Amino acid sequence: MKFLADENVPASVVRMLENAGVHIRSIGADTPGISDRDVMKYALEEERIILTFDKDFGELAIKDTICPVPGVILLRLPGMKPDQLAGFITQILTSRDDWDGHFSVIEKERIRMRPLPPP
Repeated sequence: MKFLADENVPASVVRMLENAGVHIRSIGADTPGISDRDVMKYALEEERIILTFDKDFGELAIKDTICPVPGVILLRLPGMKPDQLAGFITQILTSRDDWDGHFSVIEKERIRMRPLPPP
């Protein structure tokens, strides 16, 4: 499974995921400043699941089917320090393999998953 970290995902999270063997690319490192739609196009072309703190991706992925994506993981983790955040996200992402085809929301106490509409 391959992931694409949106520009708002801290570099420390990306590094920890890489160190855990997760195949991840970063918008912040590769193409900073691109639009959300361009992030979605990048994810589709590279067959990557978007990892983001940006709630707009939910609207784009569910209601705007112009650019389908393999999956979106919305992180809702307020108040976590960067080192805690990196460890928590790494633990959660590596504990499952069913992220593909879903809009998922990761919170401290739960994970919600909704199937994405077919392309």
